[in-house]
Amino acid sequence: MNFKNIAEVFNYYKDKDISEIEKRAKEINNLIDTDANADIDALNLELDGLKQAKINIEERKNKPMPNFNPITKMNFENLSVSNNDDLLSTKEYRTAFFKTLLGQTLNNFENEVYEKAISEKRSESFSTVTNSAAVLPTQTYNQVISKARTMGGLLSVCRGFNLPSKISVPIGTPKSKASWHTEGSAVESENPDVAAISFTGYEILKVFSISAAAKKISIEAFESYIIDELTNCVMACIADAIVNGTGSAQGTGILPGITWAKTGVSKNHIEFSKTAGLTYKDVTNTVALLKRGYGAGAKWAMNNATLYNLFYGLVDNNNRPIFIIDPKSENIGKILGFDVIIDDNLSDEVILFGNFNYMGYNLAENIAVEVSRESSFKSGLIDYRAMAIQTVSRLSRRHL
Repeated sequence: MNFKNIAEVFNYYKDKDISEIEKRAKEINNLIDTDANADIDALNLELDGLKQAKINIEERKNKPMPNFNPITKMNFENLSVSNNDDLLSTKEYRTAFFKTLLGQTLNNFENEVYEKAISEKRSESFSTVTNSAAVLPTQTYNQVISKARTMGGLLSVCRGFNLPSKISVPIGTPKSKASWHTEGSAVESENPDVAAISFTGYEILKVFSISAAAKKISIEAFESYIIDELTNCVMACIADAIVNGTGSAQGTGILPGITWAKTGVSKNHIEFSKTAGLTYKDVTNTVALLKRGYGAGAKWAMNNATLYNLFYGLVDNNNRPIFIIDPKSENIGKILGFDVIIDDNLSDEVILFGNFNYMGYNLAENIAVEVSRESSFKSGLIDYRAMAIQTVSRLSRRHL
């Protein structure tokens, strides 16, 4: 056939079998190679059209056609998700998740998505949780983390991870810097100091109850309530563990996890007299302890009482205040040019100074939520249980 353009070739072959298209392409290639009188331009035009027709047929085969529901007069595409993370981020899973918590009826499509998501998640982790447990939709989980970071404290500046629990990550540190080399001379090898960062999973549980009348509220309103509740309980627990975690059945916090020495090469803290109070020299001595490589992102951390009882009104040798309130931005202010973080989990008169990007917390899994309508049968309440697997680890001890 004589085709005028690629569109004519495409329209002619778009409903053919792929085997027929491949056969014709092979014939054209043979003509180009063997027939000296062949119209090369026309044959190449046909080859281009064959290629586009083949791609179109393959795409139609891989993408299911929409299903039409004559009752609702709506089209629903078949779900094709390769992994659980994609399922958790779908709109259908989010709707099914909150409908299940509220006791509302799921349609067939939502039920299929929901059942697949929780079955896959149970096979990966949370094996001790009941069959009704389901993890937060990705959108909701991101809002919980985002809101927790806006609450301030060390949680807002520490690094967050999503690594599996029960793993140990080795980190090597060279013992000495490189040296100048004389050409041709041998150089001795050096083994770095290797420290292991362990991510042991610890469970965080919180049970909260609401009235059965909540079944009638909208999904958006209920999601907002869940976000507030999880932020105020689960994330608040993690925020406290970052500071005070003992490491026994919970993550290791910065205060129990570091040996605070004030003499010798391991000197890492300053003590001030309770009677004389904090002095400008104490503050400058603390800043002097921090190595240069950590200073660029260093911050002060303390509770609100410590800031205003000890730093507010403290002046340098030229009688200038060292704490400067920042009215323009959302920051609290600065002490000697370094930002201040207010964390109420720190005790009075405990002050931390360092680069807290070298400390991290790990949520090994998304937060799982399950519902029980039997445990509060007599009171007419519905119980919800939130569960998270959490770890707090220090990436380095040299930041303080």
